[in-house]
Amino acid sequence: MNAIAHRPPVRGRWIPWVFVAGFLVVIGVNGVLITAAVGTFTGTTTTGSYDRGLGYGAVLEEAARQKALGWQGRVSRVDGGIALTLRLLDGAPLPADAVVTGTLQRPLDRTALPLAFQPSAPGTWRAAAEAAPGAWEAVLTVARGADRLELRERLVIP
Repeated sequence: MNAIAHRPPVRGRWIPWVFVAGFLVVIGVNGVLITAAVGTFTGTTTTGSYDRGLGYGAVLEEAARQKALGWQGRVSRVDGGIALTLRLLDGAPLPADAVVTGTLQRPLDRTALPLAFQPSAPGTWRAAAEAAPGAWEAVLTVARGADRLELRERLVIP
C-alpha cells in the first residue's frame, strides 16, 4: 500500500493546453484573413484572363511604340464637356489634322457615352459631354496619318 500512497505527482498537465492554444491562434489568424479577403473583394473579374495574358507582349510593344512617338496628352473637364490638349515631342501643339475619337466610360459597368471632338485651339480639342455625376474614364484615340496614341484618364464629374 505504501507504493500507491507515494506515487509521484502527475506532471505535464499543461501539454494539452498548448495544443488548444495553438489551434486557437490558427483559428484567429484564419478569421482575420477571411474577414480581410471578403471585405476587400471588389467583385470585379476579368473574363478570358488567360487569353489576354497571351497577348500581353503586343500590349507592351504598343506601349513602347507610343512612348517613342513622344506625344504628350492631357485630358481635363471643362464647362459642359471634355478638353484634350496634345503636344509633340518638342512641345509644339499637335496640328489640327489629327483625328480624335473616344468615349466616356463608367469604370465598373463600362456604360459608354460617345464623344465627338472638334479642334478648338492649336493642340486642343473639345467635346460636349452630358455625363451623370461620378467617376468616369475618358478612353481616347488620337490618329494622325500612321501615328496613333491611346489615352485613358480618370475624371470625376461633380
